[in-house]
Amino acid sequence: MNREFAPERLNVPAFAAAAASLEAADPVPGYERLVAELAAPAPDAVVHWEATGEERSGADGKPTPWLHLEAETTVPLVCQRCLSPVETLLTVDRWFRFVADEATAEAEDEESEEDLLVISRDFDLQSLIEDELLMEIPVTPVHDVCPVPVQLSSSDDDFQEAEAAKPNPFAVLGALRSRKPGEGK
Repeated sequence: MNREFAPERLNVPAFAAAAASLEAADPVPGYERLVAELAAPAPDAVVHWEATGEERSGADGKPTPWLHLEAETTVPLVCQRCLSPVETLLTVDRWFRFVADEATAEAEDEESEEDLLVISRDFDLQSLIEDELLMEIPVTPVHDVCPVPVQLSSSDDDFQEAEAAKPNPFAVLGALRSRKPGEGK
C-alpha cells in the first residue's frame, strides 16, 4: 500500500514504519519567521528539503521512529560590517529520534547525541524545517569582501572637534583632589 503523507500534518509513526520520504522546494516567503530575519524580500528564494523516516530498535527492543531532515536555502541577511544584504547559505542535515512525551525527552536529552522530539500523529514538519533553518542563521553574517567601503571610524571630524572643546571631567576631579584637608573651598 502506497501512503500519502502531508508535511503540515505528518503521522510520524506511520511515516517511520513505511520508511517513507518527502521532498519539496518551498518558496521562502511561506516561512514567515524566516522572512522576518531577512535583510530584503526574497520572493524568488526557495527552501529545498527532504525528510526520510525510519524505524530503529530502541533500548527496550521496540521499534523507535527516526527522521532524517536535510534542508537548504540561500537568503539575504544583514552584513554586520557594511550593513548591506549578504546572500547566506543555510543548510540543515540532522537526525531526530521521537520519544513518547516531553518528560522522556527531557530525561534522555543530556545523554543522546541526536535531537529528541515528541511523537505525534499530526506533526508539523514545515515548522521543524523553519526552526532548523532559523538556528542555522550565523550570529554575524558578513561578506567575504564588502561591496561598499566600510567606515572604520565611529565618528566624523565634527565630532572630534566638539569633543576637544569640552573640558576633561577627570581634570576637574584632579583639581579637587590636589587640595589639602583644611584648605577650604
